[in-house]
Amino acid sequence: MDSEREQKAYALVNEGLHAQEQGEMDRAIELYRDSIDILPTAEGHTYLGWALSHQGKLDEAIEQCHHAIKVDPDFGNPYNDIGVYLMQRNQFDEAIPWLERAKLAPRYEPRHYPHINLGRIYAMRGQLIKAIDEFKGALKFAPGDERIQRQIAELAAKLN
Repeated sequence: MDSEREQKAYALVNEGLHAQEQGEMDRAIELYRDSIDILPTAEGHTYLGWALSHQGKLDEAIEQCHHAIKVDPDFGNPYNDIGVYLMQRNQFDEAIPWLERAKLAPRYEPRHYPHINLGRIYAMRGQLIKAIDEFKGALKFAPGDERIQRQIAELAAKLN
C-alpha cells in the first residue's frame, strides 16, 4: 500500500473529525469523501456515516458502515454504529446482533459503547438483570465512569 496515499487519507479523516467537532457537518462530509476518494478506509466510511447520521440520513449512514466493514471487518465502530442507527429507528431486535458483533471486534477503542447500548435496550424492555450485566461489562472498559455506575445502581434499585 502506498504510505503517502494512506497518510493523506488519514489526515483528511482527522480534518473531518475536527470539522465535525466544530459543528461543520457539510465540511466534515466533504473531507471524509475526499479521504475515501484517495484511499477507502474503514475509518473514512465509518465517520462519513456518523456525519450523515447527524443529518438524519440513516440509510446512507448504515450503507457507509457496511462499506467500512468490507474494508476492515475487524474495526468495531461500524458494527456499534449500525446498532445505534437501528436503535434510533426503534428497530431494537435488529440492533442487538450488530452490538454483539461490536463487542467481539478485535480493533475497537471505545469498547464500553456496545455494552451501554445493549444495556439501554434491555433496560427499556424491562430485562433488568440483562441490562445490569451489560452495564457491568461496560464498567470493565470504563471503570471510572460515574454515569455507568449510576445506571447500575438505578437498575439494581428497581429490582428490590
